[in-house]
This record gives sequence, C-alpha cells and structure tokens, in this order.
Amino acid sequence: MITESQATPRTAHAAIGVFGGTFDPIHFGHLRLAETLADSLQLSEVRFVPSGTPPHRAVPRTAAQHRLHMAERAVAGNPRFCVDAREVTRSGLSYTVDTLAALRSEQGDATPIWLLLGADAFAGLTAWHDWQRLFALANLAVAARAGEMPALDTLPASLRDEVSGRLQGAGAAGAVRFCAMTPLAISATAIRAACEHGESVRYLLPDTVLHYINEQKLYTHG
Repeated sequence: MITESQATPRTAHAAIGVFGGTFDPIHFGHLRLAETLADSLQLSEVRFVPSGTPPHRAVPRTAAQHRLHMAERAVAGNPRFCVDAREVTRSGLSYTVDTLAALRSEQGDATPIWLLLGADAFAGLTAWHDWQRLFALANLAVAARAGEMPALDTLPASLRDEVSGRLQGAGAAGAVRFCAMTPLAISATAIRAACEHGESVRYLLPDTVLHYINEQKLYTHG
C-alpha cells in the first residue's frame, strides 16, 4: 500500500496510471480495465486509488478501510498494480484533481501520468470538480467497447471542445486517448445485491476479495 508520504518519484520514461473509484467491492471488471490500459499505454505501474468520501455520489455503503483492504487483496500478485491510500487517509471530499496534483508534485513535470477512465465516467467529466485542470496534470485514457468508440459529437459541448485538439500524441499530460477493450459486464451494485440475497458471486471478483467479504460479513443484513 502506498500513502502520500511514501510515494517516490519515477523516471521520466516510466509512465504511471491512476485508477480511482469506490471499489465497493473491487471486481474483475475493474482489474481487466486496468490491465488492458496498462498494456495499451505501456504503463510501468497502475495505482488503484479507493475514494474516501466521493463528491459525486452517495456515501459508499462500505467503510473506506474495508474498500481499501479489498483493493489491496485484489491487486496482490500483479507486480504492475498497487494501491494508493491517500484519498482514504486524507480528510474531506475525495477530488481527483487534488490526487493528481499531489502525484504531479511527487513525480515531477516529466513523468507521464495517465488517468484511467471508463467511457461513462469520461462522458460525465464536466460534473467533476475543477475538471478542466485535469488536462494540465495528466493524460486521460478512456476504455471503450471495441468498435464503439465514443463519438465526439455525443459529448457535452465544453468537453468536446476541450478534447478535440488533444487526440494526437502524448507527453506528460494533456492528451486524450481512447483504448479499445472487451468489457466484462460485472457490476459492483449487482454483486452487493447478490450477496444480500445469499447468491454466489464467485468468479465475479478475486477469491481473496470474496473471502474478505465473507470474513467481515459485508453486504449482508444483520
């Protein structure tokens, strides 16, 4: 697990990915997205950043420490994956722009940082806090279903204008790239509901995460 004080700078050629979310719970859909984009972008590292108090949705049902521990168990064994705990340990709302600003300060101006996003999250980017500053801090990589890349004319006008000139090339920050992947139709909401009804969620998430859910009696009544 990486905390903000433990983060160390990397070389200018070692691109890193940042993948945030509530991870309530983390599942194979999250892990596959990160693996696909890590390959596409030749990332040396992907940091999973569980949110503490997300600003754009209801407070997660599961305590941040549980979600952090599940993420740690999920990424164990993949040398390219790690968990960054800064949003869990930091007080206040978990704004992605603050996390990227801290990482940029730690990593320096030359290190490519890629913010990894699903297509739905990217389409709603204009609702994020200080969203236009994201492009000054990182590149954006958007995972889209193969053959169904988002059309720019379907995006909000302000996002379309921001993105239109950023689709070529990639430096330390400021580029946007759409990456094809075969998505796994796995939903954290559906996993929680299945757990509540005593249904099996095996093969939807790593066994280590399932064991933790059962040990801690998460997503169950009583």
